[in-house]
Amino acid sequence: MIDWTFVHVDRIHLVWAAIGITVLLGILDLRSRGAMSTFLSPVMQRRLTAQASTSRVILRLGLLLCAMLCAVAALMRPQARGVTETVSTSSAAADVVFVLDASRSMLAEDAAPNRLARAKAEISQLVARLEGHRVGLVAFAGRAVQVCPLTPDHSFFTTVLPTIDTMSTGKGGTKIGEGIKTALRGFSAGGGVKLIVLITDGDDQDAYSEEAAKAARDAGVKIVAVGLGSEEGSPITLTDPQTGARQPLMHDGKPVISKLNGEQLRKIALVTEGAYIPAGTSAIDLDSIMESHVQPIVRAASDAAVRRIPAERFQWLVLGSLVFLLGALWVAAGAGDRRAR
Repeated sequence: MIDWTFVHVDRIHLVWAAIGITVLLGILDLRSRGAMSTFLSPVMQRRLTAQASTSRVILRLGLLLCAMLCAVAALMRPQARGVTETVSTSSAAADVVFVLDASRSMLAEDAAPNRLARAKAEISQLVARLEGHRVGLVAFAGRAVQVCPLTPDHSFFTTVLPTIDTMSTGKGGTKIGEGIKTALRGFSAGGGVKLIVLITDGDDQDAYSEEAAKAARDAGVKIVAVGLGSEEGSPITLTDPQTGARQPLMHDGKPVISKLNGEQLRKIALVTEGAYIPAGTSAIDLDSIMESHVQPIVRAASDAAVRRIPAERFQWLVLGSLVFLLGALWVAAGAGDRRAR
């Protein structure tokens, strides 16, 4: 005994459309016979035309009606009651937003040629390893701007990345929280793998950075914070774009020294159960980021993508509809062949 339940019961009204079409085809067939009898005698009709017998017409229309009824039942989406099956959704892809510090402290040259240039070079290499994932870019200083929305087009991302400089945000300072909040607004609603790669020296002037990290945690977004620069500090060197002259950034007659604030970055990362990577003044360990942080998150999402759903049974009805339709075509063709002989 078939024990099915239908998801879209309201579609049963399409049965009336199927019956209407069948009746219309029957009426058209009768009209064509009547029109032909006006000009030809029954004997000449049998000689000159390949009309099917009344029984064959009824059989053909009955098969067509059965095909449409099966199609309507399939559209109602039948499911086996109490039976489930395991399915896997499409392969999980991560949404990775790079949040890049573009403040003047990133001009310190303890990471050659300077922190900002080093960060952009490392991001470019990391994006090359994220094939199949969407990437986005947010630049921040005293405020944050979305430079590149999430996109699978890595060539566009790598075109935009080199344009980032200390003038990209239009406001001085360093507010990490603003960068995180802007990145969160760029993620699409719903589930999926969401990751923020925060690259900064941690010289934060935002009192609400940890609150922004909590908002990321609540949204299911992990943060991998990469700290650039030395903890001992380094002077910030400004270059005149017109003359190329270089001079240290001064405050109260003293050069400004920028230090890596690793403790702040560690707190932000741990709030989201992410990770803090103290790159310091050396090259970022890209293999470590991919193997220890990005890939495990994607694998976990892939495992979660396997789920159990009610067993669908529409396939049998689609098959039945095709069988009835082929039967109707065979009956029609058989009539023509018989008359031709």
